[in-house]
Amino acid sequence: MRRTTPIIVFRSILPAVLLAGGLCLPATDAAARKRPAAGKTADSSAVVSQRRDLEIGRSMETFFNIFREVNLYYVDTTSPAQMVKEAGNAMLEGLDPYTEYLPAEEMADFETMTTGKYAGLGALIRKSSDGKWIEVAEPYRGTPSDKAGLRAGDRILSVDGTDMSGRDVAFASDRMKGKAGTVATLVIRPIADTTTTKTVAVKRERISVPAVPYYGWVKDSSGRDSVGYIRLNSFTENCAAEVREALTSLQRQRGDALAGLILDLRDNTGGILGEAVKIAGLFTPRNTTVVTTRGRVPEMNSTYRTIGEPIAPNVPLAILINSASASASEIVAGSLQDLDRAVIIGQRSFGKGLVQSTRPVGENGYVKLTTAKYYIPSGRCIQAVDYSHRNEDGSVGAVPDSLIRPFRTAGGRTVYDGGGIVPDVKTDAEYFSKFTVILLGSGYIDDFANRYAVSRTPDKGFAIDDSTYADFCRMMADKPIAFESGTERLLAQLRRTAEREKYSERISGELDAIAEKIKDDKEAELRAFAPEIREVLADAVITRWYYDAGRLEYMLRRDKTARRAADILLDKSEYTRIVTTRDTDKK
Repeated sequence: MRRTTPIIVFRSILPAVLLAGGLCLPATDAAARKRPAAGKTADSSAVVSQRRDLEIGRSMETFFNIFREVNLYYVDTTSPAQMVKEAGNAMLEGLDPYTEYLPAEEMADFETMTTGKYAGLGALIRKSSDGKWIEVAEPYRGTPSDKAGLRAGDRILSVDGTDMSGRDVAFASDRMKGKAGTVATLVIRPIADTTTTKTVAVKRERISVPAVPYYGWVKDSSGRDSVGYIRLNSFTENCAAEVREALTSLQRQRGDALAGLILDLRDNTGGILGEAVKIAGLFTPRNTTVVTTRGRVPEMNSTYRTIGEPIAPNVPLAILINSASASASEIVAGSLQDLDRAVIIGQRSFGKGLVQSTRPVGENGYVKLTTAKYYIPSGRCIQAVDYSHRNEDGSVGAVPDSLIRPFRTAGGRTVYDGGGIVPDVKTDAEYFSKFTVILLGSGYIDDFANRYAVSRTPDKGFAIDDSTYADFCRMMADKPIAFESGTERLLAQLRRTAEREKYSERISGELDAIAEKIKDDKEAELRAFAPEIREVLADAVITRWYYDAGRLEYMLRRDKTARRAADILLDKSEYTRIVTTRDTDKK
C-alpha cells in the first residue's frame, strides 16, 4: 500500500561506491575476492587507449569552446553552473536510467537513500487533502516526533518561524531536517483540536529507518504459525545485521528449530550489493559464490563470496518477489535459486542486472554511472532491457525471446537469463482498482483514519464494519474525485474512430448505453469497491496506533502469497521436489 567495503578505491573525497538498485556499496568488502579478468596484450591495449584519449581530448576541446562562446556572447545573462548541470544530464540521458549526475545539493538525499539515516524529526509528512497545508502523515516509533506527541493528522503551521501555508512537502521536509542536537520549533494545530494551536520544541536526532520493519509468524492454511516471516524493505547499510537479528530472534522463539522461513522482498528495489551477499551468507556455506561483476574496465571484475558460517543452513526457505523486486533483491533471490537453497514465489522480478559506481567530478558533485553487469551463480545475467542496442528512434527494448538462454542450477534444474528472476511458484499479482488508488492518493483515506483513531483504539482484530464504512461514505459525499476509468477512455477513443469510419450513426445508441453503465458515479464506485476500500481504511487506522510494524502484521493475515509459501515450507516432500526437480518457465 504504501507506499561497500572497497574492492576498488578511487581517488576522491568520499569512498567510491558500487551500486545495485540505485544505492551504493562502499568499496572494501571482505566478502569479495578479485577475479582475474581476460584482457588484451599490453601493446594493443596501449594503442586503443591512445586513440580513445585523443578522441576524448578533441571532444572536450569542442565542448569547452561551445561553453566559453555561449557564456561570453549570448544575448542574455547565462548561468554557467546550470548549463554544466543540464549539459551533464543531457550527456548521460542516452546511456541508461541509472547513470546520472548528482550535484552537491543532492548528495544528502543520496546518503539517506544509501544508509537509511538522516538527521531530523522522524516523521512522514504529506500535503493536506485540500492542498493548503502540511500535515503529519506518520511519526516513526520512538523518534523525536513520536516522543514529542505528534500524531497523524496534526497540521504543521510553521517550522522555526517559517510559515508552511501553501508550501510543498519538499520545502517543509528541508526545514524539519537539520543537524542532530538542534531544536526545531513547530507550531501545530492538533488533529484532536481544530480550534487551537500549540508550540512544540523537538530536538533533531540521527534517524535510522529500519530495513526490517517487521518480523513474526505466518499462519498456514490450517492455522499453524510455525513458519517465520521477515520483511526486508531495502538493502541499506547494515540491513544484513537486522535480518540476522530477526532470524536469531525467531530461532530462539522456536528453540532453534524453525519449520521454515519466509523472506519477503516484494517491492524491495535494491541497495547495497555487499549487504545482499551477507544475507545470502546467512543460509549458505562459507565461501559460497553469490555474484560476480563484469565491466569493460578490468578492475570492475570481481567475485563476491560469503564469509562466516551460516546461522540457518538447513531451514527450509521461501523468498517472495514481485515485479518491483530489483537489483540486490534479485541477487539474493536469484543466487539462492541457482544454489537450490530456496523456493522463489510470486511474480517475475524487475530485471536489473546493472551495477553503478560513483565518481567525483568537482564542486562536491558526483556522477553515478553503470560500470558493470552482475552474474549470479549459474552464470546468468538477469538484465531485462538492452540499453547498449537502441532502436532508430532512440528507444530500447527487452531482450528478445530468441536471445534468452537456459542455464543450470547447482542441482541441474533449468533457469533462464534475459529478464528478471522467474519464480519457481508463480502467484497472481493482486491490484487495487484505479478508483481505490485515486482515493488513496487524494488523502481522504488518511483524513478518515486520523479522525477515527483520535476517538477509538482498535485492537489487532479490528475490521471496518458496515456502520463505520457508512460514515466514510457520508464523509465522501461532497468530496471531489478526479476519476476516469480506462474503460471510459477506450470508449471515447471508440467514438472518435467510429466517427472517422462513418459508423457513429449506426452504433451511437449502443455506445450511449455503455457510457451510461460505466459513467463516473462516486456512490456506485464506493459500493462496487467496498471490500478493498475497507481493507485500506483498516490498514490506515491500524497504522495510527501500531505504527508500520502493526500495519504489516495486520496485512499479513490476508496475504495469500505468504500463506501459500507457508504451506509449501511445511510440506517437506513438495518443498524438496521444487528445489531439486522443478525447472522454471522461460517467461
